[in-house]
Amino acid sequence: MEQNFWQTKLMKDFTEAEWEAVCDGCGKCCYRKYITGSGKREKLHYTKVSCDFLNLKTNRCMVYDTRFEDCADCEKLTKENVSSCSWLPETCAYRLLHEGKPLAQWHPLVSGNTDSVRLSGMCIQDGIHEKDCDDWQDYVLYTEKCGK
Repeated sequence: MEQNFWQTKLMKDFTEAEWEAVCDGCGKCCYRKYITGSGKREKLHYTKVSCDFLNLKTNRCMVYDTRFEDCADCEKLTKENVSSCSWLPETCAYRLLHEGKPLAQWHPLVSGNTDSVRLSGMCIQDGIHEKDCDDWQDYVLYTEKCGK
């Protein structure tokens, strides 16, 4: 990969390896979210309930290579659909780059440290697997207004 490729290339021109490297490894996309309300009252609720395949210690998918077969609601983030994935957290590197913003200082591509995301506190603490939870509403971390 070219050094600082994310600063010199458009996302649409990233190689597969570059696309994968942009993931900061926070695991937040693997945590469950849900929407309530509609129109101006629509809200997106982020929870600390994760997909059962997320390793809660490493924030990495335990079945990454087969995740789309093993998890029916795992959505593949691509160069083509990143613009429609409004559920991505504001700190997500894909979202930041799509919005023309720089990567955070704690991002491994910037820091040079693969553990910098965890050390920065950007990972969800005390996550719980979906199989161990009865009601996502009991585990809401924060809510964003998303209505028009």
